[in-house]
Order: sequence, then structure tokens, then C-alpha cells
Amino acid sequence: KMTLDMLGIEARPLPLSHEAGFVPDPVAAADLIDEKVRAIVLVTPNNPTGAMYPAGVVGAFQKLCADRGIWLVVDETYRDFISKDMPPHRLFTSENWQETVISLYSFSKAYAIPGHRLGAIVAGEAVISQVGKILDCVQICPARAAQMALPWAIENLRQWRSGALETIQQRIGAFAETMRCADGWEIDQIGAYFAYVRHPFEGVASTQVAEALARQCGVLALPGGYFGPGQERHLRVAFANVGVEAIADLGQRFDALTAAAPFAGADVWRKKNEQA
Repeated sequence: KMTLDMLGIEARPLPLSHEAGFVPDPVAAADLIDEKVRAIVLVTPNNPTGAMYPAGVVGAFQKLCADRGIWLVVDETYRDFISKDMPPHRLFTSENWQETVISLYSFSKAYAIPGHRLGAIVAGEAVISQVGKILDCVQICPARAAQMALPWAIENLRQWRSGALETIQQRIGAFAETMRCADGWEIDQIGAYFAYVRHPFEGVASTQVAEALARQCGVLALPGGYFGPGQERHLRVAFANVGVEAIADLGQRFDALTAAAPFAGADVWRKKNEQA
């Protein structure tokens, strides 16, 4: 979006809601398309929410884009960390997918080498030829050594990647379990690296909640407000590099902030009040 802003190109947001699990609605997207729209961008698994979009939803967006003559750009940076219980999308089984779909992928995340910034673009030949022109003018390039190592890694680290997925799933389960004791906090989405957590302090900015959580409870999280409008009730919690043992007491830390009620005049929503 920052690049588009600098180029004077409108990035039109597609509203999402926690009630829908932050999964985008193709019907709502269709209402935003006019003669100026050239592409729809989906990020799945999502950052910051962690939402993993069902194959049916992704397929519906593909059909929408094909019908309207625009591109579907699917950012699949965290694709290797999708739950095994969730079927993958079938974008590339379409006979004419090259006319609609552009897929973005990150080797950096899949092989835990984020500093090397290695990725891939899957698209039709016409698109790749144009992308090549842009890359030829960019002054930063992935290091050659890391590029040479990738073919070996793809063939020989499949078991390691499978183990990494299992570890992530364990951490997802541990985070969901520990947050059960956090009074007023709700996990609205969770998956891959992130959980998107709704805080209980009505009317308090997410930046204030994140600062209090860090200073008083020793937990670092990104404010939802950093990711766009309408996100002030949420925090993004990243757990991919935190062991299950360290995750186990997080719920108590979140709950301690609720009990401290650090924000003067704020209405605190609690689970027990909802049940009452």
C-alpha cells in the first residue's frame, strides 16, 4: 500500500469483521469494483489476523476477477503453515488461470531465513516478462548463495518443514488454551504465525493497550490500529517463535491487565458479564 500511495494509486480497502472471522466476502468486494479497479489482493494466511481463507472463498474471488477482467493477486507468504485439515485452494487447476491469477510466495518464511528475502512469483508468461522489467531496475537483489541453496532445500527439507508445521500447530493450540483464563480477551482469529485478539477496554486505543501490556505484563503485541482503520479493539500477537512453555502463562498476563484496569474511565467488558 505504501508503494501504491507513492505512485498515486488508490488502495481501496475491503471491510472485514470479527463476526465473520476476518474472512473477506466476494459479494462485498464486487460492490467496490468500478472501471478504475485493476486487481484484488488477498493475503492468506493473513497478516495480521492469522485468518486462513477457505478454498471456496478463494475460488469465488477467482471467478469474480475473471468475470470482471481484473487480476487476483494472492499473497501466500505463510502457505506452508496452513493446517493439514484445511484443503488448499485450487486456483491453478483452472484452464485459464494465467489470465487472472498472480501468486506470491516466500521461501524466507518456509525455510526460516527471513533475512535473505527470497520469494517467488507464479503467473503467466506475459506477467512475468513485465515483472522482470521492474526487477531489472530495483537496486536490491537476493544474495546468490541463498538462491543456490534453495534447490537442495526444496528436495531435502520436506521432513523439517513438516515438523515445523506440527510445532506451529502445537503453539496455536497452546495459545488458544492459555487465553481461556484471560478475562474479557477474545481470540477472533488465529493461524500460521498470528492471533488477532480483541481487548476488553472499550474506547481505549490499541496503542495504549499494547503499551500497557508491554510495560505492566511483559508481553509485546502490535496494535491493531497499525493495520488500518476500525482495528482499535484488536492486537496482533505473534507466537511462531515462542515455545509452548513460554506461551502457557500468557493468559494469566493478559488477565492481570484486565484486573489492573489501568485506563481511567474505560468500560471493561468481561466474559462473566456477558454470561450474566
